Amino acid sequence: MTHLLRPIALALALLPAAAHSEVVGKVGVDWVGNDVIVEAIPDPEVEGVTCHIAYFERSVIDRLSQGNWFEDPSNASIDCRQTGPITLGDIDRSRGGEQVFRESRSIILKTIRISRIYDEDNQVLIYLAHGSELTQGSAKMSISTIPLYETGAAR
Repeated sequence: MTHLLRPIALALALLPAAAHSEVVGKVGVDWVGNDVIVEAIPDPEVEGVTCHIAYFERSVIDRLSQGNWFEDPSNASIDCRQTGPITLGDIDRSRGGEQVFRESRSIILKTIRISRIYDEDNQVLIYLAHGSELTQGSAKMSISTIPLYETGAAR
């Protein structure tokens, strides 16, 4: 079975993330060096929207004492804001939306993903941060919305 998972994991690892991110904050949370990282992620298809995602990064000491050498928790918090005039690009308008950003949280199978869903009826962009694992699903998620009704961007 593992011989089948290796090519899949390699292919997933080589897929590019749709957006780039920039670390804008790093907060130490304990004496062993665990940190909360905050990244800014501009939406590549919606000009004027930036999301900030916060997630936990384990220290070497924590990895030595707790095990799970090659992975961090896949839970994250997200908040998105209008950071300029909003212009909708060629976005997916289906109910499933589209992936905006993906970042690995382990050496093989775990990622944090940000998906964008366009709620046309309510003129709202919805950003969903969620963990994804090939071996099991993850119910850890966070959501943020950007209203478009006063921006002139909704069409």
